[in-house]
Amino acid sequence: MKENRYEIGSTNIDQIHSDLGQSVMEQLKQIAPDMARYITEFFYGEICTRPGLDMKSREIATLASLITLGNAQLQLRAHVYAALNCGCSRQEITEIVLQMSVYAGVPAAMNAMFIVAEVFQDLDSKSS
Repeated sequence: MKENRYEIGSTNIDQIHSDLGQSVMEQLKQIAPDMARYITEFFYGEICTRPGLDMKSREIATLASLITLGNAQLQLRAHVYAALNCGCSRQEITEIVLQMSVYAGVPAAMNAMFIVAEVFQDLDSKSS
């Protein structure tokens, strides 16, 4: 079962994060291979496969949490891409940031909005 969780998790990383996810996991493996394995097996292999929420809903919750934390810019950037991959629109992502300004505060929401803008600009430059 353990190998199966790793394989499922790795597949989910590919589907959710595309190439960025595997790149991050490879970098993490160089520093802390066990951490990379735990994230792959537990979060992406078990939590993400639970019934009750689709991946879009999971990414909305993840964005809200990362915005509220206010200190997870790298993860927020990765999950903005992931949310788009999982069906969130740019407008929905912007609204999530605005919603979190009430709970996380304006500075955290502004920082998040700038990260969102960078991701959108990156995608626009790649599509041109």
